[in-house]
Amino acid sequence: MASAARVTPPNNPKKKGSAPPPSTNRNFLVIAGLAVVGIAVIAFLVMRPKDVSIPANVTVLAADTAGFRGYLLGSDSAPVEISEYADYQCPACGSFEILQFDVIKRQLIDSGLVRWRYRDFPLPQHPHARVAAHAAACANDQGKYWEVHRAIYDNQAAWSSLRSSSDFFRDLAKQAGVELGAYDACMSSAKYAGRIEASVQEGGKLGVGSTPTFLIGGRLYPGVFSSDSLASLVRSMVPKPAP
Repeated sequence: MASAARVTPPNNPKKKGSAPPPSTNRNFLVIAGLAVVGIAVIAFLVMRPKDVSIPANVTVLAADTAGFRGYLLGSDSAPVEISEYADYQCPACGSFEILQFDVIKRQLIDSGLVRWRYRDFPLPQHPHARVAAHAAACANDQGKYWEVHRAIYDNQAAWSSLRSSSDFFRDLAKQAGVELGAYDACMSSAKYAGRIEASVQEGGKLGVGSTPTFLIGGRLYPGVFSSDSLASLVRSMVPKPAP
């Protein structure tokens, strides 16, 4: 009787190392991804500008006002000087800036009749007014005062109701071409808090009690001027040429 044939098992050499299960790879990728996101969030929180608060009632130092009378437009030889005491969060001030000031600038300032002097007068009921004034002051360090000044007024409705307005003003400064490193340092240090307070004290001593108020020829005029009425007043004050 023939013997049964021997069956040789197939050659199956032992593998030197086996790959981890697919689920292990997936878990590793998830953990790595979460770590990257966490690092990014921490970096953002550390590097983003802090919310800014500009103090009121600070002690005004001589250095705060040395060589500074306000933000000026027009010829220093103009026969009439107008000082505007205004608050960036005041709706009437915004209306005057947007609806009247361009015509006033063209008719009275650019023509050499008026030297315009803007003075900050933030009212206590407006929580963002000092921050706005300080943002414009920091932009002034880089020659961008009037650009940021106008942008703040143009966007008054957008930022007035915000809980915090400092990031909004920072974006306006960036759009105006302000270098943000120097701007952020200026804002965080409250560099111009004393200057703003000096302006408020000046207005208070003169009798300013609301905004906008205009000082013209030694007399205070509270409320919004139309461009026509202001032009009429200015022309009445310009000395008539001798016959």
